[in-house]
Amino acid sequence: MKQTKQALLVIDMEQGFLHPNSPLYIAQAKDTVPMCGGVIAKARERGIPVFFVNRIYRKNGSDVEACRYEQWLQGGRCLAPNSTGDCSIEVPAAFAPQAGDYTIIKPRFSAFFQTELDLILRRLQVDTILLTGTTTPNCIRATCYDGLSLDYNVVVIADCCSSRTEAVQRANLEDMAYIGADVVSAEQFLKETWTTKNIVKDVQQKVELDTTAPE
Repeated sequence: MKQTKQALLVIDMEQGFLHPNSPLYIAQAKDTVPMCGGVIAKARERGIPVFFVNRIYRKNGSDVEACRYEQWLQGGRCLAPNSTGDCSIEVPAAFAPQAGDYTIIKPRFSAFFQTELDLILRRLQVDTILLTGTTTPNCIRATCYDGLSLDYNVVVIADCCSSRTEAVQRANLEDMAYIGADVVSAEQFLKETWTTKNIVKDVQQKVELDTTAPE
């Protein structure tokens, strides 16, 4: 099996999504914090680059999604620069960047949309992204599909992701697995023997050897 070069993405694990008092609160997210923390620590131990991909909204709402604007406005203008408290950009201790980690601010759901993520991953020769964070149907899924579209191998660590309900979580994980993502548990990832297929490399080699005219 061809080796992969991996990067761990930790998406939107901020107080604005984790705290019950926040209007952007995701019910399952807080419970994933310990498991995510373990995965982050193991990634660093393995030399896998860690990317914290977060939201920060300007106080005047000029960069808030139109579909979220009213909720954001009525909820107290969450995720403002330098904000603290229940509705803020603060993160749990396990999610504080360390030397060697990357921090990326994304303006929309996908970690790739109008960010430098793809540029940095390619400079690091990463071919496989490991997705964790919240929410599964929005930011995780959007990043998953963009990653597949950009020819990355995509791994979703299921119990390090979260949704509003278990039904939403299950349906979205099934969809991502069906389209081509490798959906695994944190327990699987944490095993020293864990590997994932390098589908992208396999396809590249097959295309190079294919003598069919492209037309």
